[in-house]
Amino acid sequence: MICATPQTIESDLLNGRYDLEDVSLLVFDECHHAVGSYAYVYLGQRYVKTAKNHLILGLTASPGSNKDKIRQICENLFIEDVVVKNEDDVDVKPYFNPIEIDWVKVNMSKELEKIKNHINKALRHRLKMLKNLNVISTISVNKIDILKARGKVQNRIARATNPPKECYQAISILSAVINLQHALELLETQGVSTFNKYVSRIRKKNTKAAKGLLIDADFSQAILLSEQAEKNGWEHPKLKKLMEILKEELNIVDIKQSKLIESTDQENNLSKTNNSSKDNNSYKNNSSSNMNKNKRIIVFTQFRDTLEMIQKKCEKEGINSVKFYGQGSRDGEKGLTQTEQKNIIKSFKIGTYDVLISTSVAEEGIDIPSVDLVVLYEPVPSEVRMIQRRGRTGRKNTGNMKVLIAKGTRDEGYYWASLNKEKQMKKHLIDKDSLKNLNKNSFNKSKHEINSKIIGRKAEIGVILDDDGISINNNHNNYNGNINNINSDFDNNYDNYNNFNNSSKIIKNDINNNTQNNNILVYADSREGNSNVLRALDTINVNVRIKSMAAGDYQISDDIAIERKTAKDFIDSIVDKRLYKQAKLMKEEFKKPILILEGDDIYSGFLSPDAIRGSIASIAIDFGISIIPTRNPEDTAAMIKRIAIREQNQNNNPIQIRTERKPTELWEQQLFIIESLPNVGPVTAKKLLEKFSTVQAVIDASISELKEIDGIGSKTAENIRKVLDSKYLSFKDNDKDKKLL
Repeated sequence: MICATPQTIESDLLNGRYDLEDVSLLVFDECHHAVGSYAYVYLGQRYVKTAKNHLILGLTASPGSNKDKIRQICENLFIEDVVVKNEDDVDVKPYFNPIEIDWVKVNMSKELEKIKNHINKALRHRLKMLKNLNVISTISVNKIDILKARGKVQNRIARATNPPKECYQAISILSAVINLQHALELLETQGVSTFNKYVSRIRKKNTKAAKGLLIDADFSQAILLSEQAEKNGWEHPKLKKLMEILKEELNIVDIKQSKLIESTDQENNLSKTNNSSKDNNSYKNNSSSNMNKNKRIIVFTQFRDTLEMIQKKCEKEGINSVKFYGQGSRDGEKGLTQTEQKNIIKSFKIGTYDVLISTSVAEEGIDIPSVDLVVLYEPVPSEVRMIQRRGRTGRKNTGNMKVLIAKGTRDEGYYWASLNKEKQMKKHLIDKDSLKNLNKNSFNKSKHEINSKIIGRKAEIGVILDDDGISINNNHNNYNGNINNINSDFDNNYDNYNNFNNSSKIIKNDINNNTQNNNILVYADSREGNSNVLRALDTINVNVRIKSMAAGDYQISDDIAIERKTAKDFIDSIVDKRLYKQAKLMKEEFKKPILILEGDDIYSGFLSPDAIRGSIASIAIDFGISIIPTRNPEDTAAMIKRIAIREQNQNNNPIQIRTERKPTELWEQQLFIIESLPNVGPVTAKKLLEKFSTVQAVIDASISELKEIDGIGSKTAENIRKVLDSKYLSFKDNDKDKKLL
């Protein structure tokens, strides 16, 4: 039995280290993730296609409220039946503990209301401008409405060769509206500290929308009031309520309160004073240690800025807490490493900390012990996330969850949204009509995958010749299970096409060669690990090896490397100026660099179409890089395979992977050579060259001379001489890529 993350299994499958042929059962925990590009989708398809006797079990407490999403999960994992279990079932009841949920409502302070009013004025002004431009029909809109409106304007820009100026004006206003809506949400649900940090990030932006906001009279007044509120310590009422909840749960008594009790007792009775003093000293000890060893609490919040704010407040109030967040970096602040995350969880388990303050990263997938209380700093509109957070308590005993809600804010909207979605989810799961024909659909899809397994090993692309010429057909049913029919049809009809040029002959030869051997090999950069392209390449029987590459995303041969960019990534790389650096590196490292531009929505972003066209022209003309458009990841995979077939059929030499950039300067090349010696790093290499002046002198140095260098001992010196003096012995590759099973 193997227990592993889906990404680990996926990586082993793609690298040929493992095979699912003899696996009799595949269990997907938290199977609601089996949508989109998540690894579960690929693993389900690969398993059904390759296993002799496949059986899949999916487990989840929160499949979602959307009926179509539930059906999609079932289809992606070939689920033929859904079994719903609840707390009343006899086989569940012994393991179920009830969870008490308390919705704690607080009122917005007057200071926050003033700031909110100024932001609303700035927001309404811009919404009226959008209405006058006919971008929206009413100013009563939410975030989803604005995003849809932005999409429509972007599509208008994409379709037009020379878009009207009003489109760019609308895009700028829409950006400002999105910023204002988010700023308002932070103020209402998080507090002035989080709001001020967001404003500081807006100040760093160099866009027209950001500059316009900062000079807006109402928004500027909101910023001024917010900064004053933070200086005066006027935080969100939810923060005060949170501290009260934590202290009550942990039995922490304020030192001020303890002194007041002590003083009162002294005035009443001298004899009681001594006893009271002992009792209060014990309270003080509890306050100084700031913990109750028997209690564990998790506080969830959406934003890392709020996480920081809560943790600082806990320290100030004498509550023993620790921050827990993801591995991603943001605004120069590094995320936690995996080791740091493990150490924090371990410390929380053994009681070093009483309170774990976490972002959504602790909702699932991490081994966190059952806790006595879960506190949500704000409600979340997702029923899935609400259920996952609730599931952190009530595992051993009766659980408790408290949700903080600011009255009259979007907190209330999110509260009702999560409740309604959870009701919808339960309704869909018990409604037989909702999942009608599920068994039949999964059976048909499973049958298709098994058929494609048999056919796919022989050919992935059907070539059918008719009176109109060559057509490419991806429907495996046209093969009739026999690749010989395809080749036979091709040969019988080929004489009728005397006007075909040489490229048609090459296509025929490529297809025939590929059907005869499936040894097409493509190296992929490790950063492409979560890409659908890798899965698509594996599906069409391309051998993929994942390596760390200095340039490009895919390498086909010593001469050809491919940089793949989706439309969004291409636009982002223009803005942050990565594009030209990557193009220069590709040109330096490879004779035939290729850029694959994936997607049809390249002109639908904020960037001017002329700026995008200029970048494409520069890549092609200034850098001499070929640009190939593709529609989607599957199309990209098919194109990469086609390039690999043409290149590798002509050249059978092993591919030399560029794991790091070749040095260009003379001093870099000298260091590069010396660093290749055993146990010699950059520092030692520099010392050797400074001592001996030239590379040749280092090579000629004796063991005793090498030992004079700080950092080189007898063993290292002997190993260096052994490498330099030993005769070269050639060994054949002993099949390094052996499968685990």
